[in-house]
Amino acid sequence: MGASTSRRNFLGLVGLGAASLAGGGMLSGCSKEPSVGGGATNAQQAAGLVPTFKDSTLVQPDVKGVRPMADGYLKYPTSLADAISEKAITSGKPVTATTPWWGPSPPTANKLNEAVGADMGGAINFSIQDGNTYGDKLNTMLGARDVPDLTCIPGWEVNKLARFSEGVHAIFEDLTPFLAGDKVSAYPMLAGIDTAAWQESVWGGKLMGVPFPTDAPYPSVLFYRKDVADERGIAAPTTLDEVYEFGKKLTNADKGEWAFGDIWLEVQQICGAGGSENGWLKTADGKVVHRMELPEYKRAVEFMARLYAEKLIHPDVAASKGGDQTTLFKGGKLFMYATGGGSWKETWRPAVQTNPKFNMQAVKVFGADQGQKPVRWKTNSAILWTFIKKGLGQERTQELLRVLNYTAAPFGTKEWELQNFGVEGTHFKRDGSGSPVTNELWTKEFANQFIFLGGRPPVVVGGPDIPTYASDFVNWGNDAAQYLETNPWQGIKVETPTQQAALAQPTEDKITDILRGRTPVADFDKVVSEWRSAGGDAGRDFYAKVLADNGR
Repeated sequence: MGASTSRRNFLGLVGLGAASLAGGGMLSGCSKEPSVGGGATNAQQAAGLVPTFKDSTLVQPDVKGVRPMADGYLKYPTSLADAISEKAITSGKPVTATTPWWGPSPPTANKLNEAVGADMGGAINFSIQDGNTYGDKLNTMLGARDVPDLTCIPGWEVNKLARFSEGVHAIFEDLTPFLAGDKVSAYPMLAGIDTAAWQESVWGGKLMGVPFPTDAPYPSVLFYRKDVADERGIAAPTTLDEVYEFGKKLTNADKGEWAFGDIWLEVQQICGAGGSENGWLKTADGKVVHRMELPEYKRAVEFMARLYAEKLIHPDVAASKGGDQTTLFKGGKLFMYATGGGSWKETWRPAVQTNPKFNMQAVKVFGADQGQKPVRWKTNSAILWTFIKKGLGQERTQELLRVLNYTAAPFGTKEWELQNFGVEGTHFKRDGSGSPVTNELWTKEFANQFIFLGGRPPVVVGGPDIPTYASDFVNWGNDAAQYLETNPWQGIKVETPTQQAALAQPTEDKITDILRGRTPVADFDKVVSEWRSAGGDAGRDFYAKVLADNGR
């Protein structure tokens, strides 16, 4: 992402952030409970529905990403392209939109909104909602069928809304007649969005939303304080045993230092426990199993329990509610933790202002034992969608698609800069390298509103304060790509049955109790057995049937 991702709640999700986004499976709906029996959109239904891809890149990257890893730019371009010459809004009618935000609401009188609206040709009237309660707001809106012209729905909220695969057709416009195949040529910026993200925008055989693609396919990254490790002569780990040794060497409770924050997601992947599809995978012999049933997962449980038992994990993190790992990491209170890659830049950049030696790096992907390959879970290609209200008529729908075509303008364009930084001289000035430096007015008026309004090709952008960031991130992601797990459910929208969905949190809580020593490790097999009898085996049958129904 660029500078647009400026709130940590969203950053934890963007481009690698949440394990809940791993895999193609989604809980869909317009109420809070998943459907009882579950369901799936046939994988072949997306064929012929998605737009024909045409690269919209206008500034060539410094570091090319191996797709689905985004391209990297070491610095901000000194010359910007004017991507869109015609006004998007021609009716004179304001556009209404609902988007989330994790911060103070911007003022209604907003020069940034006015500037972007003027460039588009009309006003965009935002209803910006608290991101922490956005799902509740969506539930109310969708239940009442009272939606604005444009509605942003993040994937992690779709996961909480049941029967969305039915409700989406009743509330939102079918975009297939406007965007399928070469029809997207009327909206060339939308044609630059990756095909995989469009494929995940099909519900029930219809193209229903405009996707916001992720900048990397990984739900987590293992970060460490390279500056501290180098200073103390400690190498980054390359095996599970070396992770333990890293922990022993860097933990000193008397000094208020602990090696680790939460690294649970990473330990599972290091041990080789797959399951990108909500924990499910298909073994080489064709069996559908859950990662909890794998010996690799049990090994990961035993290892994490050891770290907790030997107090190598910061006590604030080990506490029931967890701790603010980012603050502890920046403050030198812990030295390794796992989080979404989208937070890398926004953690590193402010930290280096107060500590020029601060160096946050991703640990090169490795397996539990020398020569053993790890598994990397794969996230969805799309992490949120914008939907157009149904029944507005062809001309209005086309106008709204022109708005979304504008928001899809790629990095290196005047439109991208205006949406991200506002007006030069009003919201930002440029530093010696030409990079925008925002001011207090920008902080007050910016709420990612145009970034959340529609998707665009993702990028990884560095700057003079963190000159290696873009190459570090893209090169890490390119290397990790060789270990991405093949997900047999990829491209199928899976609506998980109620029984299994209801099992997820209680079972996760039981595993957490084992990891943190509240329950003995010996109880692990019992937890798995109880999960199977309470609905895990039924879930296996369901996921196996989805594959069979799709010829997989």
